[in-house]
Amino acid sequence: MSVHTPADYLELARAENDSAVLHRLARCPYPFVWQALAANPATAPGTLLELSTAQDGAWNDNRLLRLLAEHPSANRIVLRAVRDAVAAKLAEGERPYAAVLALAGRTELAAAEVRQLGALRGASARLRSRLEQHLELRT
Repeated sequence: MSVHTPADYLELARAENDSAVLHRLARCPYPFVWQALAANPATAPGTLLELSTAQDGAWNDNRLLRLLAEHPSANRIVLRAVRDAVAAKLAEGERPYAAVLALAGRTELAAAEVRQLGALRGASARLRSRLEQHLELRT
């Protein structure tokens, strides 16, 4: 497939199974392609890890972090990187709440590692309550 337009990048990110091609796509400048890669089950953990540092804007970043936290191939290393990125967003006053709750469902991370997110400046009382609910469902 020839890649000439942003739509071509997006289609490739959604449909490709070759991890080397997917890894190369992680370096493209389009946040919608990063999100498609984070939603593609064929994306390897190394690429997911690279995507955990991608930044574009609050809405895109928060959606990307949620998708990474939900990815079936996200291992402990990837999930810790996502947790760290989410912590930075919360400390800045952003609201990556969906990513926090997705991380709460991941047993690869200890409950205490995720619970710490509720203590950060950007965490609302509602988020802390929902975070506790999600963590209780794990046990």
